[in-house]
Amino acid sequence: MNILVKNDFLSTEVSNFVRAKHYLFINNKKVLPRSGKTFDVLNPANGQKIAEAPEAGPEEVEDAVRAARAAFESGPWARMSPNDRGKLVWKFGELLEKYGDELAQIESLDNGKPVTYARNVDVAFSAELMRYMAGWSTKILGNSIPVSLPGDWHAYTLREPVGVCAQIIPWNFPLLMAAWKLAPALAAGCTIILKPAEQTPLSALRLADIIAEAGFPAGVVNILTGDGRVGAALVEHPDIDKVAFTGSTEVGKLIMKGATSNLKKVSLELGGKSPAIVFDDADLDVAIAGVANGIFFNSGQCCTAGSRIYAHKKIFDKLMAGLALEAGKAKLGLGLDPATTVGPLISDEQFGKVCGYLEAGRRDGAEVVAGGSRWGTEGYFVQPTVFAHTTPEMSVVREEIFGPVVCAMPFDDDDLESLARKANDTVYGLGASVWTRDIGRAHKMARRIKAGTVWINSHLPNDVALPFGGFKQSGFGREMGYEAIELYTHVKTVAASL
Repeated sequence: MNILVKNDFLSTEVSNFVRAKHYLFINNKKVLPRSGKTFDVLNPANGQKIAEAPEAGPEEVEDAVRAARAAFESGPWARMSPNDRGKLVWKFGELLEKYGDELAQIESLDNGKPVTYARNVDVAFSAELMRYMAGWSTKILGNSIPVSLPGDWHAYTLREPVGVCAQIIPWNFPLLMAAWKLAPALAAGCTIILKPAEQTPLSALRLADIIAEAGFPAGVVNILTGDGRVGAALVEHPDIDKVAFTGSTEVGKLIMKGATSNLKKVSLELGGKSPAIVFDDADLDVAIAGVANGIFFNSGQCCTAGSRIYAHKKIFDKLMAGLALEAGKAKLGLGLDPATTVGPLISDEQFGKVCGYLEAGRRDGAEVVAGGSRWGTEGYFVQPTVFAHTTPEMSVVREEIFGPVVCAMPFDDDDLESLARKANDTVYGLGASVWTRDIGRAHKMARRIKAGTVWINSHLPNDVALPFGGFKQSGFGREMGYEAIELYTHVKTVAASL
């Protein structure tokens, strides 16, 4: 393999890692697929090949499931105390922090995102989530239950790990999504087969070394890279107890169908078309910066991106002018450059999709306030774009674009029910934000919006203690907070006649 990875911003360690031969991680061993097949990993900043990743086949899926099952049923992991399990998860978080600069560079090279954001958001949040979930290992409780049966009874519940979990993660936050999935599952005592997106396998491959260094027993975490066929095989496998998926609604529906083979437990975090509602009393300086961040962060490739703006007509023009200025401030470029604030889209496919929406918006009569086209001559860059005076029937308003493109619509009254109908006029229900100085109105509006998370005077921030998930076709199940532990546990009832 002759792949050139030359960049002034890359450390020697990362350059050597990317150029090295890559392996699957099964039963704490690095293995090659029996087929010998690999697939190319591309740099979205220029479309060039940067690495080759191993392509798992049916045999490797079987090996990984077998290893995870053995570890769950009879290995050291199955006998480990909650305290010792928590110590391992905590150590995992500490190692993420230790190798944070390296992981941020890998993430930036592979995904295209700005390295400063990768370090300060993706890596930092991942480490903190591991430490937070480590604390739950010793606090997974059942209940003693008084019953009214005749006789003398002792009744209680236990909360036990669900078993072998397939975790399928997306390409927009590869490292962070791995942490979101791994941390609660490990804290609960499950075993895992992690399947990263084929566009962004590198951080997951680097995690294999970190998992081994942390000291997790063999078979507890297994990592398989490859395309959707690997994910489908895991979803349909009769010895998988749970599937956790983050990605598109379309694929989520297929996973639901595939999981019926043995009625395995499923949690889905899917698409979104999140509204940002800006009232005329909002602090515009705060709102402009926050709404801009809500759509342009990570090149708009966020499931909770604030891609629909409803702004009061009194401040609509000022808000549009402010967003145009924010879009103009964006520093597009190579994610590894510390000066970059907006990187490329993930792939040529996604680039074509977003450009198609830009064309559709103009064709349907949307006013282009900022951006509206590609940026540069190579790579998958799209200008931060603001469409004003869009209408509900436009495809740019109704469909998830997953790029730095926002659609804005004015409203001219303060009827909360009417605004809520507009905000809820979508098949999705993942996130929303309300911008106002009137705290009563803010909370009334939050109650009316059908979304898993509603921010007030902010958009996007998350905390490891806050449950995250969606309504409607944005999926079900909650990640982070104690609710994530519930995703990876069963409740068992014990009733003893005394």
